[in-house]
Amino acid sequence: MKKRRVAIVFLSCFIIAGLLFTGCTIPGTSGSTGGTQTTAKKIIVFQSKVEITDQMEALAEEYKAETGVEVEVWGTTGDDYFQQLKTKLANNQGPTVFSLAPGSESEQMKNYLEDLSGLSFVGKIAEGMANVIDGKVVGIPYTVEGFGLVYNKSMISPDEVKDYTSFVKMMQDQKAKDVNGLSLSQESYFLIGHILNTPFALQADPFQYVADLAAGKVKMADTPEFQEFAKFYAAIRDYAKNPLEINYDKEIGDLATGKSAAIHQGNWCAGMFNDYQLDFELGMMPLPLAGNDCLAVSVPAAWYVNSQASDAEKQAGKEFLTWLYTSNTGKRYLMEEFGFIPVVAGMENKNLDVLSQEVAKYTAEGKTIPWPMSQWPAGIVDVYLVPVAEQFFTTEMTPEDFLAELDRVWVEASK
Repeated sequence: MKKRRVAIVFLSCFIIAGLLFTGCTIPGTSGSTGGTQTTAKKIIVFQSKVEITDQMEALAEEYKAETGVEVEVWGTTGDDYFQQLKTKLANNQGPTVFSLAPGSESEQMKNYLEDLSGLSFVGKIAEGMANVIDGKVVGIPYTVEGFGLVYNKSMISPDEVKDYTSFVKMMQDQKAKDVNGLSLSQESYFLIGHILNTPFALQADPFQYVADLAAGKVKMADTPEFQEFAKFYAAIRDYAKNPLEINYDKEIGDLATGKSAAIHQGNWCAGMFNDYQLDFELGMMPLPLAGNDCLAVSVPAAWYVNSQASDAEKQAGKEFLTWLYTSNTGKRYLMEEFGFIPVVAGMENKNLDVLSQEVAKYTAEGKTIPWPMSQWPAGIVDVYLVPVAEQFFTTEMTPEDFLAELDRVWVEASK
């Protein structure tokens, strides 16, 4: 399975480096890159991870107590975070600090990204993790994340779900027990964004395939891994509850209460289970598309400072990020409250949740595939892919027609 090992060495090296960082203390919490600058007394932070919204609010209070600078935290109201951010920035109503996915999103927004190369801790970021554009560090990585099938170990054995045939059998067996074998949910990336990454990642050159698809040089409908992906998607439609009727909270709750045997999610969802008394062990395993035995692992998002803000606001934003990654309080939030896997020297998370431990294990074993979805046309999931997925789950659209429609909208989104 040579093609599934593309970029594993690169990903494994820099992720393991992040996991092994311990012991160093980085002095200072100033974000200044030299000279004396006036710092604003208030900044606005807008970020897309709903799982840490409450923790961000608490962090803002502690930051104000320690520095005197107010942090207003904006939450997102839906799946269209990127569209919201673009609108706010274009109307000069943008936040001081915000998050983006490295790749096509950050490339599209590069005129709004401040140079962060001079921050005191940038040299301590694990190799390959910082978002660099035009030779400048513009994005500070959140963490490393991985996704696949999060499952109930008392219901599913990974040894028995190795390919399409065994996957369908598992789905059928669970349905016979009135259980969802694999549940998706209605939110855009949870419906189609993450799971569609896998057939891309299994190509011999995943990122070139993305470029060729946009240029119309290849088609999903003609590619074996996508043909099988459409069959997996159809099996979910046939043997599980309609994901359009399930939101993120219900998806988690159904797994926690035994109504589902597995969900397609990542280690970011671990904290969602804290509201339940689980009577089973959680595990994470690969989506066995084309015999895949790897988790998808990469940097999900990075922090950026709005280059169009005032000098005082930009300085305040840089100081906030420096505090977040170097102060004892900031590091405690990143490691303990957010539950992040460390990406900067001086951080150590001794209490990784069970799903993050799975990501670390697969990474250490070199069993990872990349996230070519980072190079998909910006905004394609929300605007183009979700309507196709919704049509698939509400009609009798065939797997062949499903792929043909994905091919059509992909070229349209790439114009």
